Amino acid sequence: MAHLSYSSGTSDVPLLGDTIGANFDRAVAAHADRDALVDRSTGLRWTYRELAAEVDSVAAGLMASGVGVGDRVGIWAPNRAEWVVVQYATARIGAILVNINPAYRVHELEYVLNQAGVHTLLASPSFKTSDYAGMIAAVRPRCAALRQVVLFDSPEWTALHANALPVWPELSADDPINIQYTSGTTGFPKGATLSHHNILNNGFFVGELLGYTEDDRVCVPVPFYHCFGMVMGNLAATSHGACVVIPASAFEPAATLRAVAEERCTSLYGVPTMFIAELADPDFTSYDLSSLRTGIMAGSPCPVEVMKQVVDRMGMREVSICYGMTETSPVSTQTRRDDSLDRRVSTVGRVGPHLEVKVVDPDTGRTVPRGTPGELCTRGYSVMLGYWEQPDKTAEAVDAARWMHTGDLAVMDEDGYVNITGRIKDMVIRGGENLYPREIEEFLYTHPDVLDAQVVGVPDAKYGEELMAWVRLRPGAQPLTAESLRSFCAGKLAHQKIPRYVHVVDEFPMTVTGKVRKVEMRKQAVEILGLADADAVRHA
Repeated sequence: MAHLSYSSGTSDVPLLGDTIGANFDRAVAAHADRDALVDRSTGLRWTYRELAAEVDSVAAGLMASGVGVGDRVGIWAPNRAEWVVVQYATARIGAILVNINPAYRVHELEYVLNQAGVHTLLASPSFKTSDYAGMIAAVRPRCAALRQVVLFDSPEWTALHANALPVWPELSADDPINIQYTSGTTGFPKGATLSHHNILNNGFFVGELLGYTEDDRVCVPVPFYHCFGMVMGNLAATSHGACVVIPASAFEPAATLRAVAEERCTSLYGVPTMFIAELADPDFTSYDLSSLRTGIMAGSPCPVEVMKQVVDRMGMREVSICYGMTETSPVSTQTRRDDSLDRRVSTVGRVGPHLEVKVVDPDTGRTVPRGTPGELCTRGYSVMLGYWEQPDKTAEAVDAARWMHTGDLAVMDEDGYVNITGRIKDMVIRGGENLYPREIEEFLYTHPDVLDAQVVGVPDAKYGEELMAWVRLRPGAQPLTAESLRSFCAGKLAHQKIPRYVHVVDEFPMTVTGKVRKVEMRKQAVEILGLADADAVRHA
């Protein structure tokens, strides 16, 4: 009988039964005077004792302001020390942290605030060209649940800190603690709801496989609003007594390399485009990266040649590739430190501790033999509680046996290593960002000259994929260019959701049953745009 594409992650290390607050307390007790957090933008440096004092003060202030167990607290900010403080403060009091993408604009912000029923919103006043305070003021009258808004760097933020510490509420590790929005093919984002148990264990075991100890210093240029930053970064570090280094508010190659060199970081995270930018920095050879041992490349298919350069030129000999999704906290498979270079540059590793993965026939749901492509499914402690207040969408993603259906096509080899070969879901991954064409198509329909729109991902050497809009125009409409369509989208859609390419057609490629053939559209796009070289780049 053929060996089936199923694998379970055995481990001598037990799952953590802690809440995030209890686990953090243990780290503080064991490593009180060691560095916990370094924010390079502000020069702020906190030991575990100092970070704990700040976390407890904000937690007490939130409670005093009326935030209770289960209340949703939104955070809308780039990477900064306050983000980390709020993450642990909300976990301390059992409030549910709602991560809001810093690139969101008014209509996206309003949807998330209302869908999650956000009670309190903590935000940066602005960042780069984004006027957060202005956008919040614009949507606040239409957000019935929103009771208070506190901007960082304001007197209100200072006042939120409380001196006297209350009795902390009793919490369960299975309580929901985080909502992260992941857009859906149905158009509107869905709030993946995660528990202490989900994300604390996932961060812990990612750190275990990286060999983290209190001596590690983890450079985190990836955004905190995503699992990559707040789970694989923050929770992996604090659950091992390690230090988190924030190189800049948003990714800057030189700032990241400088942070690694000057802070003697042992681990560096990034999506492939970040590593590509760092390797291309004109002053790359001037930075002393000899402290680097490990790190994670994830969030997007990892080009094999880039991975080799990360090992050879950056000295990250134990670098790991992780695969996962927000709904699974996020990591399901990971390469190991002792894997061969070939394994680490050509697969997404094997199943993580205490988890299960299988590859099934998408039509029958039966597990396929090893070496046969199918849909990757995962089960275990990491699977989300569900989509916030969307039980129907939850049931579509998580089956009755608690298997999360990823929508990704994969092949498992005889040793249990997984290779991602494509996607069932209509999703585009641009530079580590999951983009869902339906959401963008819905917006394009608001253009007065657009009769119909279809958005597909096309290969891109820098970002992995870029967005291309195929558009049918209304009779008598003016000619539409990529520039004019991007201008229409500017300020209304997050920048990464704005299509780079526009192709005007009379009809879309269709199946005999009347369904749009997006696979054919992507194939034609490669020829139309001359993207054969980008399409030929190999990925793990």
